Amino acid sequence: MYRETDRDKENSYYSIKIISSNIYVYTACFVSLDAFNILSLDSVSNYYRKYSAFRKEGHFHYIHRTHFGSYSFICVDATLTPGPKRPYNFYGILNQTGVTELAALAEESHHSNQSIWFGHYTTSTIISAAPGIRQVMSSATAYLCGHLHTLGGLMPVLHSQHRQGTLELELGDWMINRRYRIAAFDHDLFSFSDLSFDVWPAVLITNPKATLYSNPAQEPLGRIRNSTHIRILAFSTSSISSVLVSIDGIDLGNAVSTSGPLFVLKWDPMSYSKGLHYIYVKVQDDTGRTVSKEHVFTLEDDVPLRFNLLPSFILLTDHYILVRIIFFLSIAVHVSIIIVFRYLKKPVPKEPPGLLTSACLSLHAFSKSNNFYYPILLFSLYTVVGPWFVGELIDGHVGVCFTFGLIVNGHFLEGSLTYLVGTMQVVCFNFPLNCYLCWCLSLRCRGHCFRAHVRDIGVLRTVPVHLIMLLCFIWQSYSCVFLLQTYGVLAFFISPQRTWSLILTVILIRKTWTSTDSHLRTYIAEMKNYHAS
Repeated sequence: MYRETDRDKENSYYSIKIISSNIYVYTACFVSLDAFNILSLDSVSNYYRKYSAFRKEGHFHYIHRTHFGSYSFICVDATLTPGPKRPYNFYGILNQTGVTELAALAEESHHSNQSIWFGHYTTSTIISAAPGIRQVMSSATAYLCGHLHTLGGLMPVLHSQHRQGTLELELGDWMINRRYRIAAFDHDLFSFSDLSFDVWPAVLITNPKATLYSNPAQEPLGRIRNSTHIRILAFSTSSISSVLVSIDGIDLGNAVSTSGPLFVLKWDPMSYSKGLHYIYVKVQDDTGRTVSKEHVFTLEDDVPLRFNLLPSFILLTDHYILVRIIFFLSIAVHVSIIIVFRYLKKPVPKEPPGLLTSACLSLHAFSKSNNFYYPILLFSLYTVVGPWFVGELIDGHVGVCFTFGLIVNGHFLEGSLTYLVGTMQVVCFNFPLNCYLCWCLSLRCRGHCFRAHVRDIGVLRTVPVHLIMLLCFIWQSYSCVFLLQTYGVLAFFISPQRTWSLILTVILIRKTWTSTDSHLRTYIAEMKNYHAS
């Protein structure tokens, strides 16, 4: 686990390197780790303000001017203020004021040759006011972001493209995996390469650019057809000795250095005017280190290539909406089942009940017994409307957590990850508890007692069920421990959804084997008659 002191040291080293690098033009953005566990931007734990060389919070627009045009770089700051502890700082928020500010910056950038937007959060993890962050940045060539990085190594490449054409390019993290990106505009055509630190040479093919990463709405792609040279940027700590180029497996020769890291090789683009083609570049430096780069390109206008489905789903889906739908559906299904069986007429089997009939009868017994119906119904509804816990959402500042958001220091932070946590609560605890209680009631109605039911029914038919419920109970207990470690003792004791639910669970399970409810006695008598017939 990456500790607080580790983050402080990492940011300190970063600051020293930036200041000593003599980089005169740079940009930086506020990220979720900078807004982690801080009440305001003036907090001493605001590492961005403490260590960044730029130290500008909020959205901003930097224009890089050259003799051949200007290029806009727009920062999207969706970090939470105040910034709660994990995990509830996972989503960023853009309110209407923030969206309006970004729309104004987008309007300013129309005078630039190209515009690049950048920010910490992916668009899929930003709760945005209308018309939405993707629509606001639709004039951008690309949006550069982090946050999800490689999803713990599960997705080494997370790239996709908005419906409006803007590329969304997630970058692996620097903190653990030491990933970085080089990018360039070549005649207003945007190219980039994601690289690992201290792997040399670093190579970027700028012309012809990769078709997959083309943005026809913003880039003058026709310039590739009119170009005279293949162009490559190659960097290394040693001198570059060779840059070999081939297209479709045919060697074209060795690109030559013109100035700095730029290497060029004459070509005839009309030889590749039809279809898709494959360019391959092999770069070697004086120490013998070799790196190869390749991509697919085309000079035609109507040969679209599509990004993989999974990265597109991860980057382009508004997950905060999806998890809300799943949460309310899970609650609706659970609550509807027990309410329907509460008022549904009980069936009268004419023969010993089978598995399905027994399950239905147990649901009837459960729903028609006030001892079980009301506690579970209210517990499920409380998951939706009640405060989950009261604790230190920020060190030294007590707040309240609901499904629909957090309240801390007079600020309301709209719910996002809370809906995912709520869904896990319903699926991994509320619903399994309901099923387990019904199963216990079914055994009770069939004349079994707690002490002897394992012997009477068999180990294989009982122990696995108890183990599943035990795992759910352990999961809920771990959630209580997490509350204690993260949000303090207060959160542990004032947590109806977590800590109190464990007490409720023990009481309800005990009642399934000891209750003398009149409805339950009726079911026990009927089930004995069915099995005796």
